Amino acid sequence: MKRTRSRHNIHTPLKPKVFVAMSGGVDSSVAAALLKKQGFNVVGVFMRPWQDETIQCLWQKDKEDAMRVASLLDIPFYVWDFSQEYGDKVTKYMIDGYKKGITPNPDVMCNKEIKFGLFFKRAMKEGADFIATGHYARIKKTKSHYALVKAEDSNKDQTYFLWTLTQQQLEKTLFPVGDYAKPEIRKLAKKFKLPTFDKKDSQGVCFVGPLDMKEFLQHHIKPKPGKIIHVDGRELGTHDGMQYYTIGQRHGLDLGIAGGPYYVVRKDAKKNIIVVGTEKDLFSHEACVIGTQWTHGMAGFPLNVDVKIRYRSQSQKAVLHKDGRLVFKKPQRAITPGQSAVFYKGQELLGGGIIR
Repeated sequence: MKRTRSRHNIHTPLKPKVFVAMSGGVDSSVAAALLKKQGFNVVGVFMRPWQDETIQCLWQKDKEDAMRVASLLDIPFYVWDFSQEYGDKVTKYMIDGYKKGITPNPDVMCNKEIKFGLFFKRAMKEGADFIATGHYARIKKTKSHYALVKAEDSNKDQTYFLWTLTQQQLEKTLFPVGDYAKPEIRKLAKKFKLPTFDKKDSQGVCFVGPLDMKEFLQHHIKPKPGKIIHVDGRELGTHDGMQYYTIGQRHGLDLGIAGGPYYVVRKDAKKNIIVVGTEKDLFSHEACVIGTQWTHGMAGFPLNVDVKIRYRSQSQKAVLHKDGRLVFKKPQRAITPGQSAVFYKGQELLGGGIIR
């Protein structure tokens, strides 16, 4: 596969300094190795995340893995303790969202507030020319702006989580693994003899790792039993707290009556009611998007876009109106308040917002 050359000229007397967010995983490890090979002055940083006493957290093992990679690459390595900020800006955001009855996306907030917020600002203050992460995404400089573009590996593309990035951040950010497919990253890690070459990909929430979401929420949100109502008005049963359920969810309702399977179609936070229906009741032609942000200028309305309403969904054709109304060409399944609606034009990310 042909690689695109870096958009930055590094053949200068002073090597540009790049602070790499090293999570202890294979992607950020290879990112650091590639940048050193390209001639950058690389500094590795592990960000200590928030720790919840009720669940097992793997951050200490991740820190050790990141440290081992930095030692092998012979680069400076620091641990920046952002645990309180993770708790205040990301964990609280997530828990408060569930309390309101929505399904927030903590990974988007993690990128906005921590990686491209606190980490970015501190790195620049410490003399960085750039920051880098192991995200599967690409940045291309056009005549008018820095474009955030989908990764070479469409299956691993993570631009969905990066829609809050600004031009100022994109100008100073590098995504070294964005031009590679995941299997190629594994091969490079092995070639570089990185100790993380065979480490499994992380799963779960960005700042705590794998977890049972309902079990986690039950430790932070008190149960509040309420009614389960069918879309036709029939009362079918009770739930232990509408905040523990999300749109499209099927398992965990424990209705045990004929006519199913039943899915969560919508929730009424004020009345503490869960409304259920069949598969066909999950589909809708419209959504409302708030807090819209654009990576490059304000778009004109109405705007024809390709939109993703969840990370693993395919882009869908839609029209975005000035009032935030998003009208899909084809009805979409389980449009979920709190999740991100991310807008694209071809491969380029235009911006995004939160589904209300």
